[in-house]
Amino acid sequence: QVQLVESGGGLVQAGGSLRLSCAASGISVSPLIMGWYRQAPGKQRELVAYITGGGSTKYADSVKGRFTISRDNAKTTVYLQMNSLNVEDTDVYYCKAHFIINDYWGQGTQVTVSS
Repeated sequence: QVQLVESGGGLVQAGGSLRLSCAASGISVSPLIMGWYRQAPGKQRELVAYITGGGSTKYADSVKGRFTISRDNAKTTVYLQMNSLNVEDTDVYYCKAHFIINDYWGQGTQVTVSS
């Protein structure tokens, strides 16, 4: 059974940093793409960043220059380094792993940025 386990969320002051991690288990091949999304109550889930197996990355305009996505060598763990956080970054962050046939989501981790 595929599982994505996220960690690293929490409470931080504006201007601070957090690092999110997402480890995939129960898989026989590495995901083609791994990414991070975020969702506020009553709003649509939106892409934050993703990284492909080849290392290509894409970021939402709102986080460019502040967030960095990376993967481990086994390509089963994805990280999101978040710097210069602001209150607008407060959301539940979800990890997603994209395979040829299926997509899998983590349970979400809360990031709260205080002013």
